Amino acid sequence: MDPYAKPKERKVGAQRPKISHLPSAIEARTRRERQAEKQAVAAERRAIKKSARRHLKQELLVELEEDE
Repeated sequence: MDPYAKPKERKVGAQRPKISHLPSAIEARTRRERQAEKQAVAAERRAIKKSARRHLKQELLVELEEDE
């Protein structure tokens, strides 16, 4: 998964919610299940971005300490 993926980006990774254009009689998942899957993917992306920001901030602080 790309840590800098934009919210509307289509290629989010293997874990992205699958879109299927099937009638409700065939579709096994309920609306709530699909929404939960979508929210889980969004939460994972937010966590990755947060982690990347923390890492960059730490690197910046270490770099500033070395310069002094």
